[in-house]
Amino acid sequence: MNKLMLKAGVFAMSVISASVAAKVSPEEAARLGQDLTPIGAEKAANADGSIPAWDGGYSDHSVEVVRGNDPFADEKPLFTITNDNLAEYKDNLTPGQVAMFEKYPDYKMHVYPTHRTATYPDELWPKIKSNAENAEMVAGGNGLENFDTTIPFPIPQNGLEVVWNHITRYRGGAVTRNIAQFPVLANGDYVTVELKETLAFPEYLETGRQEADDNILFYFMQEVEAPSRLTGTVLLVHETINQVKEGRRAWIYNAGQRRVRRAPNVAYDGPGTASDGLRTSDNLDMYNGAPDKYNWELKGKKEIYIPYNNFKIMNPELNYEDIIQAGHMNQDLIRYEKHRVWVVEGSLKEGERHIYSKRTMYIDEDSWTASIIDHYDGRGELWRVGEALNTQFYNQDVPWMAAEALYDLNSGRYISLGLGNEEDPYMEWDIEVSRDEFTTNALRRKGFR
Repeated sequence: MNKLMLKAGVFAMSVISASVAAKVSPEEAARLGQDLTPIGAEKAANADGSIPAWDGGYSDHSVEVVRGNDPFADEKPLFTITNDNLAEYKDNLTPGQVAMFEKYPDYKMHVYPTHRTATYPDELWPKIKSNAENAEMVAGGNGLENFDTTIPFPIPQNGLEVVWNHITRYRGGAVTRNIAQFPVLANGDYVTVELKETLAFPEYLETGRQEADDNILFYFMQEVEAPSRLTGTVLLVHETINQVKEGRRAWIYNAGQRRVRRAPNVAYDGPGTASDGLRTSDNLDMYNGAPDKYNWELKGKKEIYIPYNNFKIMNPELNYEDIIQAGHMNQDLIRYEKHRVWVVEGSLKEGERHIYSKRTMYIDEDSWTASIIDHYDGRGELWRVGEALNTQFYNQDVPWMAAEALYDLNSGRYISLGLGNEEDPYMEWDIEVSRDEFTTNALRRKGFR
């Protein structure tokens, strides 16, 4: 096993001790694939059966493209939550979700039967089980030892472990996606930002993980292809594993200046690319980067209505104008289901600075995706609500998102990222990519004006 060091928060001594002892016994790890799924979720149904037992997830490799192929297209909602019946369902909603109803009189949530479609490739199961027995936090929670590929803590003991499972979760290994980002004004106006993103974990490079990847979690490149004023801007990120030892490496090619510059602000609450100030750098992928600015408290599990199996909104027959509306995305196109989630509360540490004083994450047990995140401002008041439109890319065994959105409750603006209805190609899986394609020289070659 390779030894990887991950930056984490500094905890009180009692929590640090729990972190160091986080690896579980072989007997406990044997639960994976038995009463727990191979990734650590409860396999059984909930008490009333509204969340069914996990039966292996949904996989169909005979389908070339998931977009436009909805296996649940004929299903009808069980019910629709509106402001009129909101009180009946508050127990299964987050404060941020409730606030969306209070902000927008027309807001609704169509709730469908729950399908636990999330699954990973079979070859990852033994690695995750090995992580359960061997991976542990070291150096007071600032590192991991004996961690392999994905999900270091399938049987988590504290909040930080749950957060790291989200950060390290499987997203296809090496993939390119052509997507759109929409910074939306309160009146519904927007300018479409077209992005090409390439994500590669070292294990999935042509040569596999080598010495050059010693402190690399993944490589990421983001190219802006529209609007014309931003075309040619390219961001390159080497996400480091031990960010205490070495912080995130980021560079940006500025098309106007025609030069590559280091980009130290591409982290924490630095502004997100072409986001019009509507998201921070660590809002991408719902949450990313070093979690060291927060103390993370595990609140337990809860049953929540979260976006799930959102194949409908991916339909290529839809135009972006069908989806992007004033205030929020078109709720008639979004599917919600009841799922069990881990609830983790991150409170800003004393002496640290960030525009969010608190983040409460609701992380899907079946995929480890942060599915809802409620963000609080410096006064401790609810400010922004993040939502991941979970979707199983069942032809690749990849749980990911059809899109993500971040709603600003104060301004009435929001940002949506990840839709690919009008893009061709949309997702390209199992790409052959080399380490050389994630260098500053490659960045210069890609930049143009």
